[in-house]
Amino acid sequence: MKPILCVFALLATASAANMPPPEYQKLAHDIYKQLIEINTSYSTGSTTPAAQAVADRLKAEGFPASDIVVAGAADHKMNIVFRYHGTGKRKPLLLLAHLDVVEAKRSDWTLDPFQLTEKDGYFYGRGSIDDKAQAAIWVATLIRFKREGYKPDRDLILALTADEEGGGPYSGVEWLIKNRRDLIDSEFALNEGGWGDMANGKKVSNNIQVSEKYVATFRLEVKNKGGHSSLPVPDNAIYRLSEALVRLSKFKFPAQTNEVTRAYLTEVAKVAPPPTAALMKAAAQGSTPAIEQLANSTTALNATLRTTCVATMLDGGHALNALPQTAGATVNCRVQPDMKPEEVLATLKRVVADDQVSITVSGEIIAGPASPLRQDLLKAASKIGDTMWSGTITVPIMVMGGTDGRYLRTAGIPTYGIQGIFIPIDDFRAHGRDERLAIDSFYEGETFLYELVKSLSQ
Repeated sequence: MKPILCVFALLATASAANMPPPEYQKLAHDIYKQLIEINTSYSTGSTTPAAQAVADRLKAEGFPASDIVVAGAADHKMNIVFRYHGTGKRKPLLLLAHLDVVEAKRSDWTLDPFQLTEKDGYFYGRGSIDDKAQAAIWVATLIRFKREGYKPDRDLILALTADEEGGGPYSGVEWLIKNRRDLIDSEFALNEGGWGDMANGKKVSNNIQVSEKYVATFRLEVKNKGGHSSLPVPDNAIYRLSEALVRLSKFKFPAQTNEVTRAYLTEVAKVAPPPTAALMKAAAQGSTPAIEQLANSTTALNATLRTTCVATMLDGGHALNALPQTAGATVNCRVQPDMKPEEVLATLKRVVADDQVSITVSGEIIAGPASPLRQDLLKAASKIGDTMWSGTITVPIMVMGGTDGRYLRTAGIPTYGIQGIFIPIDDFRAHGRDERLAIDSFYEGETFLYELVKSLSQ
């Protein structure tokens, strides 16, 4: 899910110094290509061939088979976990990415989604952003460490997992936590969810995802005895539901900040235009009017500073010539981490204000805590980022969408989304048609993550 969007830019240019050595560019490229060209989508693909391909590559590099585990919830939904041994001076660091991708229809794309295509300075392919770039970089980084003889002061654990996108019974992270916690137990994890933002071709901020909203989905439903459509009555299930949804559409949860969003506003205020900077500083210091004004200023800040609930699906009626006996709607909420699910449900009931509209929870709600703001990670990311992209700020963020980090945080493993991969804020194609990633951004991300892992393990 896309991180917070910004509306201003700083000067930061790419340079050859930010590129990995040619040998490791080729290595990362080849792994990237191999992963993208394996269909790992939820319903039509399988993660197992991708997991096995990584396992085979690691074995070919001379890593012991005993350090490589391919396992999962189903034969076609396997994960791979690999342990790169260090001195054991500190607890392990988990390097996480997911192998699965959302569906992609060839007829919707101008290119084959399951071929890595290099065109006009971009890599095209399903998963090129989400999340096979980071998966390929992690594998290439560990192979590079071995070739260079690097001995970290902690074990480095690679986990490439199934069904982050599809979830359900095949979620790789959930399965590992429940069944093989020993394989991934670590001091903290680095994950997706922290892309860098670009605007007008300039790098704006290198984001570290520290927390995320959680998802709560509700079913709104009206039941009615129905009847013949030639005899309409005022109490129509579809109309009643529609009125409830209109009331919901006009409601806004109060805008608020938390530790992470206050830190974000404080940092971004340093480079924002003066009027916006003043608002951000005031909001970071707790000014309710400033927080509300910021939340009302852009769609992205609204989603960052509020719990949001939006109708996403509708159903109703059973015949063209009959009054509806049932009308229903799915309402998808993205909830601030410190708000409880029961508070959201109570608010929905109050806003709908109709006893004939039932509101029930759909599916499981997993509300995880934020990760602590680790100073070692923030300092390392800032130092490396400033060296690579002078003047580009490093910012802790809370993302509006969801990642596998919520499962790890709930299980007691703090997780941070960080990639050093920059994506234009107006051209974010993950989950969409013709998904793509700039070639330079991919290789700069490889350099950034190589340096970051080294900094955190020596």
